[in-house]
Amino acid sequence: MRYWYFFFVSFLIFMVVNNRLYSYPYDGYEYTGIRRLAYIKHVVDGTRKGTKPVPGSLLSISDVKLNLVNSRGDSLNELPTADPALEKQIDALFPNRDESYSLALLDITPGKKVRFASRQMERQFMPGSVGKLAIAAGLFTELKRIYPDSEEKRHQLLKTRQITADKWIQTDSHTVPVFDPVTNSFVSRRLQLGDVFSLYEWVDHMLSASANAAASVVWKELILMREFGEKYPVSYEQEQEYFKNTPKSKLQEIAISVVNDPLREIGIAQQDWQLGSFFTGTGKAIVPGTRSYGNPKALLQYLIALERGKIVDEWSSLQIKRLLYMTARRIRYASSPAIQNAAVYFKSGSQYKCKEEPDFKCGQYMGNVENYMNSVAIIEQPDGQIYLIALMSNVLRKNSAVEHQSLATFIDRIIRGK
Repeated sequence: MRYWYFFFVSFLIFMVVNNRLYSYPYDGYEYTGIRRLAYIKHVVDGTRKGTKPVPGSLLSISDVKLNLVNSRGDSLNELPTADPALEKQIDALFPNRDESYSLALLDITPGKKVRFASRQMERQFMPGSVGKLAIAAGLFTELKRIYPDSEEKRHQLLKTRQITADKWIQTDSHTVPVFDPVTNSFVSRRLQLGDVFSLYEWVDHMLSASANAAASVVWKELILMREFGEKYPVSYEQEQEYFKNTPKSKLQEIAISVVNDPLREIGIAQQDWQLGSFFTGTGKAIVPGTRSYGNPKALLQYLIALERGKIVDEWSSLQIKRLLYMTARRIRYASSPAIQNAAVYFKSGSQYKCKEEPDFKCGQYMGNVENYMNSVAIIEQPDGQIYLIALMSNVLRKNSAVEHQSLATFIDRIIRGK
């Protein structure tokens, strides 16, 4: 019965997409003002050429829900005891793989027993862009600090606050989607000095496109929110004066606080996850940093808190989950064919380093000195299966993007009993 339902839903989605009768319209633009969503909706509607999102990316903004805002979530204040059968199946994936693979997995499928499994979940890794999740938590923490009694005022600040790109974006190789709903012009390019985006769009660039420049801009705004409170946003001149005249030690103290205190608030220990430094060279020069690290245990704790509505509050948790919902091209772990029909909420991070080595061609995701690849995902399959996964690795000389894609397929089969 379960498989019949799965194939029926998949077929229904396929028919809806190909007949352009979209029961999952992209309605996020009206609420957020994030202009790339307007572009995607044009593609989905067939009014503009482009690669259409996979079926699992066709949810409406109103369809995104938190899965653990109930007594079941309350039971997950601490990680549960490992499920022996699930852990045995997971362990069976790794005898012939690199010893660095570490993960934490939680099956929260409705109507079934919660199942937990892990492998070296407290092993520390360089988090890379996964660390941007801490900035997201910090943003909504500061928004509530400014407007403790008004979700609407927080929403309006995200939507209307316009920020011009300046030296904080230097430098970053990531590209971001730039769409003008008036002229219908679209381009994917690097951020440039003088670009103007709303705070919501900067956060979207940080999470969706994983732009380091956007992460530094948003983190900078958190420092200003903490310093100026209800007076935020301040003028550009006040901002410049503040960063020029404030001692670097004070800037570092505030910077570390705004992105790490929210992690401690949801029970993530400092030894498990710390975001220590800005994502751009200019950001690091203005605000001194410290070491960044993380592990699968902490990342899974973050996802659980998100689903429970505990990252600040339910409204904030829902906004973050919406921002993590993949509506663009799926990559790495999320590109597995096994989850193309699933709704995927995803963040990944990578960092690689190379040195000369005979008969080896080093490249992106294939470092021979370090080759970190981290994937964090919530998977909601159309047949009702829901699970949370945090996977981290440092496998040298292999394309870790492909490795994570393969593991996503195997893990999905295990969860769904295939």
